Amino acid sequence: MAGEVCRWTTQAQALSAFADFTGKTQSASHIKPLHWYVACRLVLEGGFDPDDITPRPPFRVERRSGRPPVLHYDEARAGGGERTILGGLKTKNVDVVVTRDGIGPVLAVSCKGVTGAFRNLTNRMEETIGECTNLHITYPALVLGYLVLLRANRQAEELLEGVGEAAGTEPEKVLAANDLALTAGGDPVAGIMRFHNALRELVGRRGIRNDVSRYEAIGFGMVEMKPGARGGLLDHYPEDDSVLRIERFFGTLYLRYDERFVTSAPDLASKTRRLEWAADSPALKIAGLDYEGRSVPVVPLQEAES
Repeated sequence: MAGEVCRWTTQAQALSAFADFTGKTQSASHIKPLHWYVACRLVLEGGFDPDDITPRPPFRVERRSGRPPVLHYDEARAGGGERTILGGLKTKNVDVVVTRDGIGPVLAVSCKGVTGAFRNLTNRMEETIGECTNLHITYPALVLGYLVLLRANRQAEELLEGVGEAAGTEPEKVLAANDLALTAGGDPVAGIMRFHNALRELVGRRGIRNDVSRYEAIGFGMVEMKPGARGGLLDHYPEDDSVLRIERFFGTLYLRYDERFVTSAPDLASKTRRLEWAADSPALKIAGLDYEGRSVPVVPLQEAES
């Protein structure tokens, strides 16, 4: 998928692409649809201008004087790539970035997908902490999110059979015990629980003077691999009260953004306030939309002028 532009992508499509991928993860093809899903959602639900987002989502904004803007789906406007951000220690390519003209990067999401070798998850923490610290040193107001997916590999024989058939290889050569995410009883293995608990300590940054090594939001999801449920999110882990539940991820990003760039900066609000789309925008009726778009009711033109 290298060089491809951002496509309209639903959560179900992003998760299925991650579950079904059989190539080398170095290509990032297993996680690229998640980038597109995040970018599209930041427009439709978040109210960010697609021109401000990298990779650029396939939407076009029709602005009207005194009336809410209309959002259109427009594949011709889509773009690809990542944005390079100047960090305090080194430059960093970040998966999805919202940049405001005259301000710089204001919101960014780093996406990771782990298909196996779960005993080594805690080794990723140094990289995870370093990325967050690096970016917050230069941009302390940046609202930074970390979205990570893991394959919920269950039984060894079930997993080996499914992946082996998909890859066209001998099952025993594809996976090892280290690739199992869940025990026979359905509970996460110890390595995944440690990873979850470590991430939980890295989230919750509220103000720009808070610890630069914490993320504003972290989303943690385990993607089902068993037949009949493949490509869906595991419903029982993280547990319902976990701050890492993906359902809480985007709302937290929007809240932190509004606090820093709108509420605390009223002189910039005309530039930083998130857009509200006209409720009859064609893009809000796009097939597969699985969250509520950010919109306001349409006022008839005669009423708007009176």
